[in-house]
Amino acid sequence: MHYHPQTLQQMLQQSVQKYSDRRCFSFVDGQPFTYAELGEKVGEIQRLLSSCGVQPGDKVAILSHNMPSWGASYVAITAMGAVVVPLLPDFSKVEIENVLNHSDSKAIFVSKRLRPKIDEINIPNIATRILQDTLTVYEASAAPRKARPLQHTVKPGDLAAIIYTSGTTGKNKGVMLTHRNLMSQLEMARNLQPVDKDDVFLSILPLSHTYENSFGLLLPLLCGASVYYLDKAPTPSVLLPAVEKVRPTYMLTVPMIIEKIFRGKILPQLKASALTRFLYSIPPLRKLMHRKAARMLYQTFGGNLKFFGIGGAKLDPVVEKFLIEGKAFPYAIGYGLTETAPLLAGATPDKVKFQSTGAVLNGVTMKIHRPNAMTGEGEIWVKGPNVMPGYYKDQALTSEVFSSDGWFKTGDLGAFDSRGNLYIKGRLKTMILGASGENIYPEEIESVINNFRYVRDSLVVEQKGRLVAMVRFNPDELEQTLHEMRVEAEHYVEHLKAELKAYVNSQVSRFAQISVVVALPSDFEKTPTLKIKRYLYMSQK
Repeated sequence: MHYHPQTLQQMLQQSVQKYSDRRCFSFVDGQPFTYAELGEKVGEIQRLLSSCGVQPGDKVAILSHNMPSWGASYVAITAMGAVVVPLLPDFSKVEIENVLNHSDSKAIFVSKRLRPKIDEINIPNIATRILQDTLTVYEASAAPRKARPLQHTVKPGDLAAIIYTSGTTGKNKGVMLTHRNLMSQLEMARNLQPVDKDDVFLSILPLSHTYENSFGLLLPLLCGASVYYLDKAPTPSVLLPAVEKVRPTYMLTVPMIIEKIFRGKILPQLKASALTRFLYSIPPLRKLMHRKAARMLYQTFGGNLKFFGIGGAKLDPVVEKFLIEGKAFPYAIGYGLTETAPLLAGATPDKVKFQSTGAVLNGVTMKIHRPNAMTGEGEIWVKGPNVMPGYYKDQALTSEVFSSDGWFKTGDLGAFDSRGNLYIKGRLKTMILGASGENIYPEEIESVINNFRYVRDSLVVEQKGRLVAMVRFNPDELEQTLHEMRVEAEHYVEHLKAELKAYVNSQVSRFAQISVVVALPSDFEKTPTLKIKRYLYMSQK
C-alpha cells in the first residue's frame, strides 16, 4: 500500500527521505542531482525567499524555460506555504505584466534568456527578482533580512498554485489549485498508470503548463523517478539525440508533435514510390507497413518507452489509425483542463480506443448535461477533489462555470459509448448550429482538411451562414512542387483550394460542407500547447 501525502510539503519530505540516493532532475547532458540534493537545494531556496520577506500565502512567480532548478523552485515555494505562479515562456510582455500585477506576486524567478521580457515592464509589487539559472537575487527593493526557520505546516486546503492560461479564448484567467487538488490528481494518475523509481522521464513541454507540471514534474517526484530536460527547443535535431541518450520510459506530448513526425517522416516513406502507394492502399498490407514503421518509431524514441502520453487537443484520426494498427508504439490518450489539475479521463497504452479519451478516472464524477436524445452528446460536467475552488479574484467568472449544486462546467461537448469511454466532440463555444439545427463541430472538419496534401493547419469558421475553411499551406512543400512543375504560385494555390474543397466535401456530411477556402499568407497564432488561438480568427467574421 502507498502512503498518500496530502500536501506538496509532505510529498517532498517523503521523497527526499525515501529516494535520497536516486537521480532526480538533470539536463540531458548535465550532472543529475539526487533527491537528497534536491532537499538541500529546496532548503537553500526557502531560506533565500524568507530572507527576502516571502511568507506563507505570498505569491511567487516563475518565468523560465525548463531546467532542473525550475522544479526545485516550484517545490520550495509550495512546501513553505507560499503560492507559486508559473508563467508560460511564450507569454507576451503585456500578458506577463498583467499576470504579475493581477496575481499580487511579491517575487519572481526568471531565467537569463527570459529576463529581457520583464526588465522593461511596470510591476511595482515585485520586490525581489531571482535568476533561475543561478538561484541568486539580482534585484531587490529592500536589504535582505535574517531568514526565519521554516515551521509552517501546510494544510491540504491551502492554495498551492495560480495557473494563468492563455487558452484559445482570449482573456487570461488565474486558475487556483490547492494542495488537495494536486495531490488527489497525482494519486488518480498513479492508479491509472503506475510509475516507479526506475522510470525515466524526458520533459519537452513547458513546465508551467499544468499537464507537464502535474505528470512530468510532480508525479515522477512522488514516485522517485528521474526527469531529464532539454536546454533547447525540442526540434528533431535536438530531440532525437536526447531520446537516444536518455532512453526514456515516459514522455508527454501534444498531438502536433506526433502528427508532424507522421506526416513529415513516416508517410512520405510509406508512399515513396508508385509500388508502395499501391501496396499502402490495400488494408491488410497497410497494416503490415504500419507495424514495421511503428517498430522503427519505437526504436527512434530510444526503444524503452512504456508510456507516450498525448493530451491538450484531439489526435488526428489518420495518425491515430497508424498508431493503433502499428501496435508497437505505446501511446496513451488523456483529457482534462487546467481547472481540474488537469486529468479527468484517460486510457493507458493497452486500453486505447480509436478517437476516445478513455474512461473517467476513479475519483472523478462526470455527467453529460442535457444530452441530445439522438446522439447522447452534451456538455461535460464534473465533480471531484481535483476540481479548482475557482478563479483568482474573479467571483463572477467562478460562479459562471459552476452550477448551483457544485458541478464544474467544462465547456467541452462529449458523449459516452456503452463501455464508458468518453469521446470529445468539440468546444461548446466553437460548435456551429446548422441551418436545420444540426450540431457542426469545426474540429472534425479540420481533421479532414489537415490530411490533405500541403496543408499545415486549418480553422473552420462560420461567416454569413456559410462554412469557411481558413488554411495555411506548407510553404516549403509548395515551393518545391512549384519549382518542379514550373507553374505560377497564385494559379497553383487556386487549383489546390478547389481540389481541397472537393476533397473535404466528399468526406463530410451534407450539412458540414465548406463553401469557401481561404489560403492564409502566414502561420496561425498559437498557444504554448500549439493550439490555434481561435478567438483571433472568430472575430474576422
